[in-house]
Amino acid sequence: MKQHPALTLQLMVTVMLSFLLTNCDKEKATQTNIWYTPNYKSLTEVRAEMVSSAARGLKNPGKIYIFGNYIFLSETNEGIHIIDNSSPTAPKNIAFIPVPGNVDLAVKDNTLYADSYSDLVVLNISNPLAVTAKKFFDNMFPYRNPYYNYRGNSRPANTDSIKVVVGWTRHESTIDYDPDQRYNGPMYFDYLAVANAAQSNSTKTGTGGSMARFTLMNNYMYTVSNSELYAFDISVPQDPHLVKQANIGNWNIETIYPFKDKLFIGSTNGMYIYDVSTPGNPVQQAQFAHARSCDPVIADGNTAFVTLRSGTTCNGFTNQLDVIDVSNVLKPVLIKSYGMTNPHGLGKDGNKLFICDGKDGIKVYDAADVNNAKLIKRITGMESYDVIATNSRALVVAKDGLYQYDYSKIDIRLLSKIGLE
Repeated sequence: MKQHPALTLQLMVTVMLSFLLTNCDKEKATQTNIWYTPNYKSLTEVRAEMVSSAARGLKNPGKIYIFGNYIFLSETNEGIHIIDNSSPTAPKNIAFIPVPGNVDLAVKDNTLYADSYSDLVVLNISNPLAVTAKKFFDNMFPYRNPYYNYRGNSRPANTDSIKVVVGWTRHESTIDYDPDQRYNGPMYFDYLAVANAAQSNSTKTGTGGSMARFTLMNNYMYTVSNSELYAFDISVPQDPHLVKQANIGNWNIETIYPFKDKLFIGSTNGMYIYDVSTPGNPVQQAQFAHARSCDPVIADGNTAFVTLRSGTTCNGFTNQLDVIDVSNVLKPVLIKSYGMTNPHGLGKDGNKLFICDGKDGIKVYDAADVNNAKLIKRITGMESYDVIATNSRALVVAKDGLYQYDYSKIDIRLLSKIGLE
């Protein structure tokens, strides 16, 4: 079958590292080229391997979800770590579920929902050491479609014939060249390779982070693509059904966050508020526009908190926290903006507001007065990505691992850290 153009390139990424190893007359130099090629398995093999396997070290941690005493942490585009957090001072990395193309996840009862590129996977996690995949839904997220026919969006019925990227092989070569001559050799680039490198009933759900694209509410799972909002009926957890798909009217949707009977959706151009008082039937109520910037959002009471950051995918230059009055949900009003370095995810518990400010670490504010939020703690030494703050514990996903803090007292203290492999 024809492959997506992004995966047909033999050389996925070339990093041009020029080392000018010259003598005094500068006549000689070498150039080292590094590139990666994809490793494939059939979709049949990939799905058969979506079971608990031996724990793996963290390499590129992404989205996070808490359910009971367990932490589910995405290893970006590779799978999901299962961490036993019964003892927060000594969490145990107990298993890994290989799910190629995974970015997002959510848990209801003993069911884990995860994306695998454009497919939705439903896994039984009643025994975290013996997780099994129960159902697969083809092409539920077309915007993440890497192995369908690019033009016709078709796919063969035989999963043996569908090839899925499961890893990358590194190649390197060094050549001599004349430093006075401009290099005219090939340069290869692919966005997918770069992406790989770089919540009143008996139902029990967990807690996700502010960077999530999956969220749960009232027996429904809501997910967002770049421009669409999807509603899945999960009243039978292991047999979800898509019941509604709505166009948000924006091509830059990033995150989704539930609060009461509302969904707060973040985009590069603003915040959208959807009413889900009729479960499974999201209706847009309001939009709050802001400067073009990456935009996670959370809400608490009559207030929404939005972080805006500059970044290569957002094309903006704003780095700040916006506090928005949503007491009149039809007319959101900006209360105040606070300058930041490069804010990503955020979380709030009571009056404590946690901001992941990129390379500036974690900033903790007393937000009892949103007009005058006060910085009470700054935790440096990490490049933070997202945070979940609940029950006096904060779990922070950072570039170098997973941190856990106790903020039950004035002195916020580190409980544990799971570092990278």
